[in-house]
Amino acid sequence: MDEGRRKQRIREAFDQWAAGTGTVFDLLAADATWTVVGNSVVAGTYQGRDDFFRRALDPFNARLSTPAAPTVHGIYADGDVVIAYFDTASTARDGQPYHNTYTWYLTMPDQEIVDVVAFFDSIAFDDLWQRVTPA
Repeated sequence: MDEGRRKQRIREAFDQWAAGTGTVFDLLAADATWTVVGNSVVAGTYQGRDDFFRRALDPFNARLSTPAAPTVHGIYADGDVVIAYFDTASTARDGQPYHNTYTWYLTMPDQEIVDVVAFFDSIAFDDLWQRVTPA
């Protein structure tokens, strides 16, 4: 798969996420590695899609009363890596808004994402994580 097709696939996945018909997570390989950079409560490396969902994504989503909706600022590609720069907006279970800005480095040698390095505002994320009890 070439860079243009990789970018298109990721753009389509973000469009589906924004429309509520899919997500970028649908492209994760079962054995994908996901690394959250920094000092957030979820920082570290997750081994496999199930590990990432169980310990980070599902507990995050359980703190929201509306799904996080992305607004993409840019999608860039260099070889097997696609970089997505985007914001999300949603409402937490306590009624407070949740906004964050993300940059994900998605390694996609073929049809699936096999490695992700994620950056975001850990202060906003940790506030949500500590303030709101998951449903």
